[in-house]
Amino acid sequence: MPHALGDTEGMRSSRSARSLLPLVLAAVLATTACAGGTSPGAEPTPTSSDVVGQGTVIQTVDDQAQLCLGAVLESYPPQCTGVPLVGWDWGTVDGQETAAGTTWGTYAVWGVWDGTTLTVSGAIQLALYDPLPIQDPLLDPANAGTADEGTLAGVLGRISDEAPVEVYGARIDNGYVFVDVLHDDGTVQAWADQQYGAGVVAVRSLLRDTSE
Repeated sequence: MPHALGDTEGMRSSRSARSLLPLVLAAVLATTACAGGTSPGAEPTPTSSDVVGQGTVIQTVDDQAQLCLGAVLESYPPQCTGVPLVGWDWGTVDGQETAAGTTWGTYAVWGVWDGTTLTVSGAIQLALYDPLPIQDPLLDPANAGTADEGTLAGVLGRISDEAPVEVYGARIDNGYVFVDVLHDDGTVQAWADQQYGAGVVAVRSLLRDTSE
């Protein structure tokens, strides 16, 4: 059974990029303030959050298990890079496959996110996960955005390149540009409001706080 013994070079690169996120966001907000704007908040600091994420958990022999929330290469076995998992135990879940030294499966995973890794507290096969439906208030026609289509299309075309974090997906819906990121404690939304104006971009976390 696979278990964590070390990180691959790709994992080290992914961890380093995420660990620099608070510094990158602080620099972006500070630059905006110096240009004549007002910083939307204090300098971000890493915090721990109880979250749940849905995706593919994958582990190769001698590597740490990861939760992939983005694209997964449809090879056999599949390949992806995701959130490092601490305390993942294949013996506590069902539904996994193993081939060529790789074990994987799709799960909803609960745990504590510290900005770099997810310490697992529980998991269930994604096929068995039946969360209570959550209606996004910004998808309510009564709360439609007021930005014109040209503005929305322009933001949609630029935000993946301009955002200070990785954008996992973006779309226009109900008068907003909805943007999926790994996890936002409010800092990324504040950056988007400063960059594009309030009420244009709606940032949504793939690692969703369980308090929501």
